[in-house]
Amino acid sequence: MSDATPTPTATPERPQLPAQSPPVDPAETAVASDKASSGGKLSWWRGDGGDGAKRNLGLIGVLAALIVVGAVTKPDLYGDPNWVWNNVLAILQLASVVGVVTVGMTFVIIGGGIDLSVGAIVALAGVWCTTVATQSYGAGGMIFTALVVGICVGLVNGVLISYGRLVPFIATLAMLVAARGLAASISNKQTQVSSSTFINDIAARKVIGIPILVYILGAVVLAGWVVLNRTTFGRRTIAVGGNPEAARLAGINVRRHTMLLYALSGLCCGIAAIMLTSQATSAQAAMANLYELDAIAAAIIGGTLLSGGRGTIVGSLLGVIIFATITNLFAINGLSIEAQNMVKGGIIVAAVLVQQFQFKSVTRLLARNRVTTAT
Repeated sequence: MSDATPTPTATPERPQLPAQSPPVDPAETAVASDKASSGGKLSWWRGDGGDGAKRNLGLIGVLAALIVVGAVTKPDLYGDPNWVWNNVLAILQLASVVGVVTVGMTFVIIGGGIDLSVGAIVALAGVWCTTVATQSYGAGGMIFTALVVGICVGLVNGVLISYGRLVPFIATLAMLVAARGLAASISNKQTQVSSSTFINDIAARKVIGIPILVYILGAVVLAGWVVLNRTTFGRRTIAVGGNPEAARLAGINVRRHTMLLYALSGLCCGIAAIMLTSQATSAQAAMANLYELDAIAAAIIGGTLLSGGRGTIVGSLLGVIIFATITNLFAINGLSIEAQNMVKGGIIVAAVLVQQFQFKSVTRLLARNRVTTAT
């Protein structure tokens, strides 16, 4: 017998299979090749960053079309340069009050909310600042009162929505009714005349031929643009509107930020109340009627998503100017308000439909078509 123990047979090593890579979308490959061919990055115009510019250019095109319609229907008026300049100033002055309200509304909608009470807040702030007791403190007291009333009512909206967990639609609808009722109670359903020369002259005076109301609108729009695009507050607003839960996990106090958004909207309403009081040299509970609808419509056609997370101040301003131009165009042609409202409604519906059109999806679709054609 042999003492040698049998040597174990070596098990052949199994060949290592290469790790499977995830399936590659041909569209993504095509987009990547496009990026490589263009120097490693897409142009801002072709990417998502160009969407806002595309929408704004589209709105400018709508304005140009409205001007062409006016020139065709009223060639005698549009042929006079002095009349055209004065008409432009009239349109801007008409858009000034709603434009200021729309800036605040844009912030609220981008943050994922809605504010149906802005018109009522304007009325309440206007009535409160024109009471005899308030006017005894002069123009400074009137302006301070209007701003404080607007901010406080906006804070009430924000607290009810953020900490009371009320749906924004319900909370602001209730505030709409309550603020109108309080304004009617304070004014005893009467028109209150402003006796402040300083306040009344805001709408009457011009600087370098441009009404002061237009300067106020420009200042509010500029401030809103800076806050939205160049501050942490603006970035947090977009984050809260885009995904509140992700914003909360990122450390943002979503409740407090939402409350501040409604306070900002109230501040804009306070400014608008002074401007509207100056235009009418008076205030009443029925003033600023349906301003909330005009502001929401202007923000929507300006590219602000109703679901939140996206919007531009410049686009909202262009939306306000478009509606003011339509009103002016119908006025000079002697058309009815009913027809004007129907046209506005059609524009709103068209704007919402355009919002459903995703540029990125179209880019991928075109890329897939190119890959299919190549194969």
